[in-house]
Amino acid sequence: MLTIDRHEIILDILRDQETVSVRQICDATNASESTVRRDLTELEKKQLIKRVHGGASLLKKKRDEPTILEKNTKFQREKKAISKKAVSFIEEGDSIYLDAGTTTMHMIPFLKNKQVVVVTNGIPHVQALIEHGIETYVIAGKAKSGTAALTGTKAVKSIQEFRFDKCFLGMNGIHPKQGLTTPDPEEANVKQAALQQAQSCHVLADPAKFGEVSFAEVAQLHQATIITTDGVSEGQQAEIVKHTSLEVVPL
Repeated sequence: MLTIDRHEIILDILRDQETVSVRQICDATNASESTVRRDLTELEKKQLIKRVHGGASLLKKKRDEPTILEKNTKFQREKKAISKKAVSFIEEGDSIYLDAGTTTMHMIPFLKNKQVVVVTNGIPHVQALIEHGIETYVIAGKAKSGTAALTGTKAVKSIQEFRFDKCFLGMNGIHPKQGLTTPDPEEANVKQAALQQAQSCHVLADPAKFGEVSFAEVAQLHQATIITTDGVSEGQQAEIVKHTSLEVVPL
């Protein structure tokens, strides 16, 4: 089979399913693992796919943004492990910023017995924080459908009234050269504001976010510690740790 034909088969499989393993590609193309790995390397260089542990996935469009409902159905085990690790960085008496998003939402039950003050732009976060008896401040802003985040210039100005010991951000893209990115420029501005008001910043991201690049830049890698789980390839980990601290939580 010609290389171009194998590449088209790989892309066709990926259009039908989110990820594909090397073994699946070998079975579909009758090619050896070494040949398939070379194919994946070439497709990644062309920015058509990204390599993931044991296979590949299609690169997402830079403006693609899953809804909170879609996010809630994926990587639940990873998000819980990442969130538990994130809370271990919080000390008694800290003032913290919790970004909107499903991963930061998982932090809230682990905060129950800590004496902290939380500021958030996540609409669903507010009720959960109140239910767990956590002192909570909500920023102003425009309510964004889909992600249930408060954004816009009022949100940025509201955040600038606070000072945080630590902030915890979700992110759509983590790339060694392109940095930390998210699809919506308004949400990027809010994340930037929180980061600037914090003594330290932690980005919570499941392995699928690595190698992705979204539309709007939030920060460079060195501006935050990144917390993830195993499932990020050794090559990706090696590239990230050249720029910043990476905490990998075993599952």
